Amino acid sequence: MQIVFTSAADANDVLVVPIPKDGAVTGVVGGDGMVAVAKAAADAARFKGEAGSLVEAFVPFDDEVRRVILLGVGEGTDADWRKAGGALTAKLLTSATSAAVILTGMGNKPSAEAVAGFAGAAVQRGWRHDVYRTKLPETSKPTLTKLAIVDAGADAEAAYARVHAVNGGLELTRTLVSEPPNKLYPETFVERVLKDVEGLGLEVTVLDEAQMRDLGMGALLGVSQGSVREARLLVLKWNGGAPDAETLALVGKGVTFDTGGISIKPAAGMEDMKWDMGGAGAVAGAMKAIAARKAKANVVGVMGLVENMPDGNAQRPGDVVTSMSGQTIEVINTDAEGRLVLCDALTWVQKTHSPSTIVDLATLTGAMIISLGHEHGGLFANDDGLAESLLAAGTETGEKLWRFPLSEAYDKLIESQIADMKNVGPRGGGSITAAQFLKRYINEGVAWAHLDIAGMVWSDKPGVNHGKGATGYGVRLLDRFVADRFEA
Repeated sequence: MQIVFTSAADANDVLVVPIPKDGAVTGVVGGDGMVAVAKAAADAARFKGEAGSLVEAFVPFDDEVRRVILLGVGEGTDADWRKAGGALTAKLLTSATSAAVILTGMGNKPSAEAVAGFAGAAVQRGWRHDVYRTKLPETSKPTLTKLAIVDAGADAEAAYARVHAVNGGLELTRTLVSEPPNKLYPETFVERVLKDVEGLGLEVTVLDEAQMRDLGMGALLGVSQGSVREARLLVLKWNGGAPDAETLALVGKGVTFDTGGISIKPAAGMEDMKWDMGGAGAVAGAMKAIAARKAKANVVGVMGLVENMPDGNAQRPGDVVTSMSGQTIEVINTDAEGRLVLCDALTWVQKTHSPSTIVDLATLTGAMIISLGHEHGGLFANDDGLAESLLAAGTETGEKLWRFPLSEAYDKLIESQIADMKNVGPRGGGSITAAQFLKRYINEGVAWAHLDIAGMVWSDKPGVNHGKGATGYGVRLLDRFVADRFEA
């Protein structure tokens, strides 16, 4: 969908009139007759201007009838405007070709940032993945191609340029998460991402299995050994800051399909495990967004890409593997594979790029969904300032986080009798012991946060800025975090 900033609506546009909470229906383009009909429709629908609420009317306009949407923008906060933008697209996506949002005459005009967020959410809500649908009814196909913003002010278009860059990263992440596992596996993940970020100025490194074996990545390769699809480590580096500025590392779990391995998952719902690469997908999208808007920061994105399958060569419960750090791991459950992938990726990025700060993202534990449902991602951190920055970025973008504890008491639960550690602890505190496992691979003095986003990368119901399916969770959060903490 194209966003256009203009001074007047076109003749064929659906007219959209923002209304604040408990605000009067006034100022509708077309005169008193249009206002009267719109007000009657609002009264009949008990429309009060709550953010994201809307009412539709067909009103007289000169010698014709125009379609008008009264769109609630609530208290007028940035979050309210984002909610309104998503709701508008949900309403018009398959029933209009263009619409114009009339800001002319608003008593309390939104800020440039609010307008940009509104437009961004409208575009985000319109994203769909219909690639494999060959018999989609005409009435179900998206038709909305243009959204005009009328009289937004001089700064709104500039503010939207940044949002547009982030939307590009968001679309990449959603596409990766949505693709079926026979189409997206480690090698093709790399191909798709590199094609999508071409020309943005990112430095690229790709390690194959032979190179990772030479580096001693026994934990990551242990997960991959049951699949005919070879593992990959994909690295994207953005050098936007000063040469001597600190480096931020973003590390993502990229299990492109997770059967659980020998500790195989139940059949029901296993198809959902195509999105077990949501952490790596978020890192890929965030790196694209950061590069596209030319962020003034040094950021390296690392994606550990494997497929977890149960063939005759697969890793067994009871195996002991040696990670790149030299620490040994007793594999108790082959379905606790994400931490095995991440630990080698974390070691590699610290040895290769010496970041001062690391944030890893992973659809790591089902226990996180039990704890938080699908409303928050889980946050673990060894640094309070880092945790606060991530929590703030989550609040600002609507991609919320909730912090969990780390302590030696939980650490003891993953002690092994025959190796340095086990890859799982007891049933209780499963998300915390997973984080404690990862913490063992973080060097002294490195600020580190782990985001367990198991409940956030896929949704069975529409949200503010997404339909059913891939949410793109993490892209906006990471981009805002970079801007606030490394560019401020």
